[in-house]
Order: sequence, then structure tokens, then C-alpha cells
Amino acid sequence: MQQRDVLLTDIDSSRLQSLIEGSKLRDMRDVGSAEMLARHLDEADVLPATHITPDVVTMDSEVLVTDIGSGETFSFHVVFPRSADANEGRISVLEPLGMAVLGRSVGDRIKWEVPGGMRTLRVEEVIYQPERSVRDID
Repeated sequence: MQQRDVLLTDIDSSRLQSLIEGSKLRDMRDVGSAEMLARHLDEADVLPATHITPDVVTMDSEVLVTDIGSGETFSFHVVFPRSADANEGRISVLEPLGMAVLGRSVGDRIKWEVPGGMRTLRVEEVIYQPERSVRDID
């Protein structure tokens, strides 16, 4: 399947822009990741949260992916750095994996850089998406 555009909610975009600015000022370790995230945001289409479909990975979403090379399937939440805990399956948006899936849709194939090279992932399912949960309540 061809990869579609990166889609972000207007709320996520605003919060991520603040994160980028804050990380440049506070922690030099995060500067490289913040710059990569800024490029990711520059390539994204920003939409009102109500226009994001339930198959798009947004902040605080839980996503199920498959590693195309190994066939391994795993899930994790994409979170802000302060909530990250890899042991609990909460991956920071400043980490390459979190950044790679943010704004992607079910069926998208994503190249993810790891220390040993590149892995290709496919987004299988958005298990939980905050925007969908809010719509379900209304």
C-alpha cells in the first residue's frame, strides 16, 4: 500500500510545537530529536481534531504494528516525553519509533531507523485514539 500523507490534529500540532521549542531551551540531548520532529511536523497536514479519521495515529494513541522483516507484531502508545516508559509500552514522540508512526494511517508502511539499520513497519490497527473516544461519548 502506498504511504499517505502525515495527518496531525491542530491540538497535537500546537502541543508538539511547544515541546520542540521547550526541548531546545531545556535539554541539549533532545535538540536532534526535536529538529527531526520539526521536519516531521513541516510535512504534515494539520486538521481540526474532529476531521481526523479513527485510523490515524495521534498523540496518546495505542497502535498495533508489524515488523515486515521479522513478522513480529507489537503495540505501544505514542506519548509526550514526560509520560514515556518503554517497559510499559509508552514510547516518546521524540523517539524514532514514536515519531515514525505519528500521523500515519492503518495500512501505511513506515521505515524506522534502528541501530542495526532500517526496519519496515506496517500500521495494522489504531487500538485507541483519544479523538475517537471523545466522538464516541458525544
